[in-house]
Amino acid sequence: MDASSIDESTASDSTSISPVTPLLFHSSPSATAEAESRKLPSSRFKGVVPQPNGRWGAQIYEKHQRVWLGTFNEENDAAKAYDIAALRFRGRDAVTNFKPSLNHDHDNALEADFLNSHSKLEIVDMLRKHTYNEELQQSKRQQRGAMAVDSGSFPHYPGSDSNREVLFEKTVTPSDVGKLNRLVIPKQHAEKNFPMEEGVVSGKGMLLNFEDMGGKVWRFRYSYWNSSQSYVLTKGWSRFVKDNTLRAGDVVRFLRSTGPDKQLYIHANPISAPGINPVHVVKLFGVNILQLPVGKTEGAFLELQQPTKKQRIIKPL
Repeated sequence: MDASSIDESTASDSTSISPVTPLLFHSSPSATAEAESRKLPSSRFKGVVPQPNGRWGAQIYEKHQRVWLGTFNEENDAAKAYDIAALRFRGRDAVTNFKPSLNHDHDNALEADFLNSHSKLEIVDMLRKHTYNEELQQSKRQQRGAMAVDSGSFPHYPGSDSNREVLFEKTVTPSDVGKLNRLVIPKQHAEKNFPMEEGVVSGKGMLLNFEDMGGKVWRFRYSYWNSSQSYVLTKGWSRFVKDNTLRAGDVVRFLRSTGPDKQLYIHANPISAPGINPVHVVKLFGVNILQLPVGKTEGAFLELQQPTKKQRIIKPL
């Protein structure tokens, strides 16, 4: 694809755009890092700045203020991040580094719908956390699945039931479904099936996206807690528990697509049937009075005989 050699200006484009929440401007590099980056050779891509550590930063300007889009290992990845932000901030007529492929009009339309369905803040957050591509692919699968239902055809694209493998199951404990907002993942399963990037081990964590059986995407923070030496899913977990009415003893199953995308899936399997209340045992002098026969013995009372303490039913006086 062609690349543009236009450098990103410190002034905003002339296109009129709506105000953005100040949260967008909070995570830019320090003034010292910015001064050092000016001494480095400039990038050939628009919105890309070199970093002293050899990586590449991406940025875009909104109302004369810089919005930091994240740091990337490759210059091309930073340029793509700028393009994504430009399309969301300035629309389809935005000047980008890479021209959209004319052979993928349908995919381009799906991505445009995805961008328009999320706020600028949400798109920036995905770019900073490097989860944009994963969430975009999930959105495309959902839209294609919806179109298949509408047309009456059900193609087996990657991620369908026939292309999923069960990774492991976890029987949730009272603390898993309590107020702690976390699910403990058994160490052997976490290290075998989930990413082991530096952010996870250091405790900062990373965001993992799971799709449930209904096609809804759940986003959890996955990290390692040094204090308890355990792997956990935290942010977003309490909502999953509430929406699926999970209780202690229920089973949560984790699956993964066998296709190249390696999509993760989650399935809640309540063991206890909903709507059935537990039976309360009412005892009088140690005897379950709910087990007394009804009918002729209505109004009867119990008398405990000593020393055997055997139960005897006395007829009403």
